This record gives sequence, C-alpha cells and structure tokens, in this order.
Amino acid sequence: MKKLVLILTALMTISLSACSQKKTNQNMKQKVLVAYFSASGTTKGVAQQLAEVAGADLHEIKPEQPYTDADLDWRNKQSRSSVEMQDRKSRPAITSKLQNMKDYDVVYVGFPIWWYTCPTIINTFMEAYNFQGKIVIPFATSGGSSIKKACEDLKATYPNINWKEGKLINHSTKDDLKKWVENNK
Repeated sequence: MKKLVLILTALMTISLSACSQKKTNQNMKQKVLVAYFSASGTTKGVAQQLAEVAGADLHEIKPEQPYTDADLDWRNKQSRSSVEMQDRKSRPAITSKLQNMKDYDVVYVGFPIWWYTCPTIINTFMEAYNFQGKIVIPFATSGGSSIKKACEDLKATYPNINWKEGKLINHSTKDDLKKWVENNK
C-alpha cells in the first residue's frame, strides 16, 4: 500500500511539474520587431511610437538611394516613385539588412501608402527574409487612402506568410496602439 501511495505521489508530482513548465513556455514573451520605410518622416514617427508601445525593436528599411522631393512627386509620371510603382517587378535596393531576423516572432511592417498600396521597397524587404513561423502585421500612414488594397496586395504576393489584419495609423493615440498590439497577441 505504501508503494502504491509513493508511486501515485511521484506520478502526480511529475504531472504537475510538466503542466507548470508548459504554462511557463506559453507565457514566454514574444520577440517583436517594428520595421518601417518612411520617405518623409511621417511613418517613422508612427513606427517609433508603435515600437515603444509594443516593447519592440525598431528597424528602418532604408533605400540604397535616398528619395528626393523630386523622386516623390506623384504628379510627375517620370518621377522615380511613379516609375517604380508602375513596374510590379521593381525592387529598390535597401542598405541595412537585419542579421537576426530569425529571432523575431512578430514583425510589424510599416510604410506610407503610395498609389493605394505599399511602396515597392516593401517587396524588397519581404523578399530579403524568411518569414516562416512568424506573424507579420502591416501598418501604414496615408493622406487619404486606406490600407485595404495594400494588405490585399501583400497577402496575394506572399500567400505563405501568416498575415494579421493591418491598420492605418495616422492619428492613433498610445492607448489605441496598445489595444491594437494586445489584439495581435
């Protein structure tokens, strides 16, 4: 009888220990990155605020050739940004590559809306890394367009990525951002 009680006690101890360990692993904090491209500084400000709220690392997606005001003139069909956006295969070179992308569980990808979608430099970024097993969440800034088409385009171009719903973040408060980050966990 004593042996039976000892065996049952040992089994319960092992079982409780395993449950406790499983709970601890589930509660481990995810490593989060906020990566952004900003041509004018607007998206940069939003990305900084989002990184602060999310407790995330921040990474700027920098073009190898910085954009000038003339490059960004959307009314000029010959401007650099207009030409890039007309060519679906355009992949502007980027300067800084993350060496530790594998360490992140969640990646927020931010950009300004250009021609109702994301700038082609975002494709350069998406194609530079392996996003398998990661949650990727787009966010954008815009003077008047929604993020809907950009999200649809990203999902269609990269269907094997685990996308979460994107958000247009023009005038969000820190509380708004906190709620959004919490909903994406």
